[in-house]
This record gives sequence, structure tokens and C-alpha cells, in this order.
Amino acid sequence: MQDLTTGPISKHLLRTTGFMLVMMVFQTLYFLVDLYWVGRLGTAAVAGVGVAGNLTFVVLALTQMLGVGTTTVVSHAVGRKDHAQATLLFNQSQVLAMVTGVVFLVVGLALRSRYSAAMSADAATARLSNEYLLWFIPAMALQFALVAMGAALRASGNFKPGTVVSTVTVVINMVLAPFLIFGWGTGRPLGVAGAAISSLVAIAIGIVWLATYFLRKDAYLHFNVALWKPRFADWRRMIAIGLPAGFEFGMLAVYIALVYALTRPFGASAQAGFGIGQRIIQAGFMPVVALGFAVAPVAGQNFGARLADRVKATFKDASYMAVGMMVLFAILSHVAPAALVGIFTSDPAVIAVGEEYLRIISWNYVASGLIFVASSMFQAMGNTFPSVIASGARIAIIAVPAIVLSRLPGFQLHTIWYLSMGAVFVQLLLSMYFLSREFGRRLNFSSPQAKAA
Repeated sequence: MQDLTTGPISKHLLRTTGFMLVMMVFQTLYFLVDLYWVGRLGTAAVAGVGVAGNLTFVVLALTQMLGVGTTTVVSHAVGRKDHAQATLLFNQSQVLAMVTGVVFLVVGLALRSRYSAAMSADAATARLSNEYLLWFIPAMALQFALVAMGAALRASGNFKPGTVVSTVTVVINMVLAPFLIFGWGTGRPLGVAGAAISSLVAIAIGIVWLATYFLRKDAYLHFNVALWKPRFADWRRMIAIGLPAGFEFGMLAVYIALVYALTRPFGASAQAGFGIGQRIIQAGFMPVVALGFAVAPVAGQNFGARLADRVKATFKDASYMAVGMMVLFAILSHVAPAALVGIFTSDPAVIAVGEEYLRIISWNYVASGLIFVASSMFQAMGNTFPSVIASGARIAIIAVPAIVLSRLPGFQLHTIWYLSMGAVFVQLLLSMYFLSREFGRRLNFSSPQAKAA
């Protein structure tokens, strides 16, 4: 356990972000390498994996709910120096993770064929998407346990185990993928299914490995089966904190699904171009995502310790870092978008869609970075509903006009990109307003609202 309530805030942020960034860099390399190998299978394969990959946002929504709730309640207990409560909440989060993982597995496998057929532009894309999901859904189901364990470790200020395990498992995934996809050494190429199987194997190894950290005698948090009897009051508490954040990612999944639906008339090339653009943005946003993972436990422990000035300092320092990171990525995406997309495909039609998407969306990277920081601050203070309101406004601004305009003659894809860009700035303004209000309410620890929190 590391006490984040003393010492320089910026040092804690840089240190914890550094640990997370190492993991994120390797995850980014995996995303890009995986996309590179799948891209060798053709445009339909890229589009199929892209359609299937939209379900990752559903998993992100659910695991974000679980991870945010776990990080918040455990970090508050750690900040109060309440070891027994931290251990209890950690064990309850593991049971909740197992339950949600099993439910997702059953529902996902039952609906995968219908989903692929509904979202794909043609039969070939649907077939490849369905083939990929057969193995990728079990891999995503295992993510719940991995996220719950990692969130608890971050809440206690221990970032190293999760970083080491995630990094090594990503390397395993990267190395294993081409052997399974193309049948190197076996003579039995598995195609897109091979990419999903490599993810399943790597995540399974990661779960077993990370679990060993909680079996050590010197570990701050331990598995305790006696504490696994469901305590629904604690579940409700974690879900109440995490649900808004999960709902926010759920709305993002709705947005991605909407874009894929609107791009169907434009063919597989349009879906592939958007899918590649999304992967590039996910990769470029990894530093600010790592920063967000660092902000929540740092601010959360200080909130639990009732140190208002350190909570505010966390937001200020993190905001400066986020702006610097996003400016660099925005310049790259605006100056050389075709080169970025061209790494993964040689299809001119796919490159054209991806290039236009990145060039337009790059204008809102800085705003998105600040939104990430604000969202982490809401998590740290235990009230994520403001994030939902701001995110909901953004999705509404995009979805309603896009659906209406798509029915008119001459509708073009860049209409969606411009709507997306403008909506992010509205979300930023709302997030900053709500955050200022939460600072006034929750950081005045003599007030009734702060005492309730």
C-alpha cells in the first residue's frame, strides 16, 4: 500500500501515470499489431473485427462500472486508514466481478450471430464478425475479474503488479496472434478467430498471475472466502458510484453502433476506415487514459482523508499534463492522418475515410483530454452522475441530427464527424461547470453534503 495523502501531488501523478502508461503503451502496440495482422486478411476482415470490436465498449461500460466503484470505495477506506473495510470491499468486488462476467458470457454468446448480422454491411463481414466473437466474448468475460483486481490495487496505491502482469500478457498476445491467424508452424491458419483466441489465452494467464499477488503474506489486500457472502448493500454502493461512469461508456457504445449503422450504405470500406480511425484514436488516447487511472486513486485517497486542497491540486496538475499530451497527438493526426491509416491498409477507399475522420476529430483531442481528467475527479469524489449528464448531452447532439440528416439526399460521412467534434466542446463546458459545483459542495467538509459523501 502507498499513502498518496502526503508528498508532492505532481510526483504521485507522474509516478502512477508512468506505471499505467507502460501498460498502456504495450496495449497500444497490441491494438496496432493486431490490426496490422488482421489487415493482411482483407477489407472484410478489418470491417468484421471492427463491428465485433464495438462490443468492447459494452464491456468497457460494465467493467468501468465495476472498476470505478471498486477504486472509489477502496481508496476512501485506504485514505481513512481503515484496513478491515478496504479488505471487505475488495473481496465483495471480486464476487460482483464473477457474477457480471458470467452473465455477460451467457448473453453475449446467445446474441452474437444476430448482432453481427444487424451491424455488418454485407454477408462476408457478418460471417467474420461472428467467427471472431465466438472466441472474443469469453476473453471479454474474463476481463471483469482482471479489472476488479487491478482497480483494488490502484486504490491502495500499488500500481506495479497490474502494470507488470498486463504488460507481459499483452506481449504474449502480440506474439501468439500471427501464429494462430496465419498458422505459422502449425499449417492450420485460423484467420480472425486466431486473433480472438490469442486474446483469450493471454487474459487467462493474466488473471491467474495477478491473483497470486493477493495470496502473498505481505499483501495489503487478501482474498478471504469468508468475506465472499454477497453483501448487497456494498454492491449497491459500488454500483451506485460506478453505474453512471459505466452508463457513460454505454452511451459511447451506442454512438459507435449508430455510426456503424449509418455507414452501412457506404459499404465495408467506410466501416473499415472508421474502425481503423477508432483504433488509432484509442492508441493515441492511451497516455491520457493512463493519467485518468492515476487521478482517481490519488484524488480519492485525499478525499477520504478530507484534504480539500490536495484534491484540487490533483485536478490542476492533471489538467496541465492532459493538455500537453493531447496537443502532440492532435498535431500528428491533423498533419499526417493518411500515413497513420496507411500503416494498416492499402485500400484507397479505406484510407480516404480514415484520413478525413482523423483530420476532423483531431480538433477536439484537447477537450477530450480535459473531460477524461474531470471524469476521474468525479469518480474520486464518489459522484459520477455529472459525467453522465455531460456525456448524454454529447450523444444527443450527435445522434438526433445524424439520424435526421442521414435520411436526406446528399448525406456524407463527414457530417457525423463534424457533429462529433462540436458535441465534445459542449460536453467539456458542462463537465467544467459540474466539477466546479462539486468542489463547492463536497470539499467543504463541514457542510452536510460533504459529511454525507
